This record gives sequence, structure tokens and C-alpha cells, in this order.
Amino acid sequence: MFSYRLEISVLVEDLQNYHRQFEEIKTDAQKLLGDLTEAQFNWQPGRGRWSIAQCIDHLVVTGRDSLTNMYHAIHEARSKGLLSQGPFRYGVMEKWFVRSMEPPAKIKFKAPKAYLPSADRPYGETVLGFYGLQEAFLGCIKSANGINLSSVKVNNSATGWFRLSLGQELAFNAAHERRHLWQARQIKEDPAFPRTATDV
Repeated sequence: MFSYRLEISVLVEDLQNYHRQFEEIKTDAQKLLGDLTEAQFNWQPGRGRWSIAQCIDHLVVTGRDSLTNMYHAIHEARSKGLLSQGPFRYGVMEKWFVRSMEPPAKIKFKAPKAYLPSADRPYGETVLGFYGLQEAFLGCIKSANGINLSSVKVNNSATGWFRLSLGQELAFNAAHERRHLWQARQIKEDPAFPRTATDV
């Protein structure tokens, strides 16, 4: 535990916060996904409604795309000397956008076609991909240390008209993951959710 605290203590305050959030997301996901069967993972509560597998697959697809864009922004920022130790101030619009993504879902957003999940996903591959994504986010957070988190903007494949700052892009991804893990938890708690193999 001491080595973990020592490691994140070198990060600026905002990044320490994001680091904790992604660690907590990983722990919550392990509790949620750890005991699922293949059938439970791919069970859909109704026509047109996502399964737990689709929630997780969507997060993997969108997360990987965001990471690519964030690493590009970080590399460009370092080459231009856009550095700062904070404190950072973020725009009202982007802070609202992040808050609107938090669960429970009050505002619904339609997933862009490129981010729609596959209809059926294998449990092992998808869950391992999600856990790997959390490690990738933690690595990105470390890479972003020292970058001006509020002035550096990140391209977004879904909304080219609106770019979040690097700090809020990280915050958005954490909120987005919490949103869909909350959605997956609602599926698991559905009265019709299959509890045994004969229920499927």
C-alpha cells in the first residue's frame, strides 16, 4: 500500500483524483462481472436493450478510441511545451457534459454508429479487454502528468464540433464507465435476469 501511495503522490492533484476513480471502477467491475456465466453476460432484458456484454464492449470500443486521441494530444502538448502543474480551471460547458454522463442516467445519449457494441461477445475476451483498458487509462494518466490539463484539447471521433480539455476527457471517460457499469448492474438486478442455466 505504501508503494502505491508513493507512486500516485507524484501526480498533480487532478490526476491523483482520476487515478483513484479508475482504480475504483476496476474494483466495482470485478464485483459486478466476476461471477457471470456466458449466458448471463449476453442476456438482454428486452428487444433493442443492451446486455451486460454490450455495455462492456461499448466501453472498450469507446475507451480505446479516446485513449488514442489523448495520447496524440499529450505527445503534441509536450512537443509544444504546453506544461503546467495546475491548479486547472475547466469550462462550464465541458463540466456540465461530464456531469450529465454520471449515473443514474437522467439524459439519454444515442451511441454513434461506430461505437455500437457487437450483438454477442465472449465473456473472457471482453472482460479481460475491459480490465486491460483500465490499466491503459492509468498509464495514460501517468503520461499526462505535467501537461496543461485545461488548455490542451482532445479530438473526439463522435463530436467533432466539441472538444474536451485533456483533464475533462479523463473525467468524462470515468463518468462514462460508471454510467454503463450502473446500466449493467440494473440488468443484473432485473427480476427476469437468468439465475440458473435453466432460466436462459
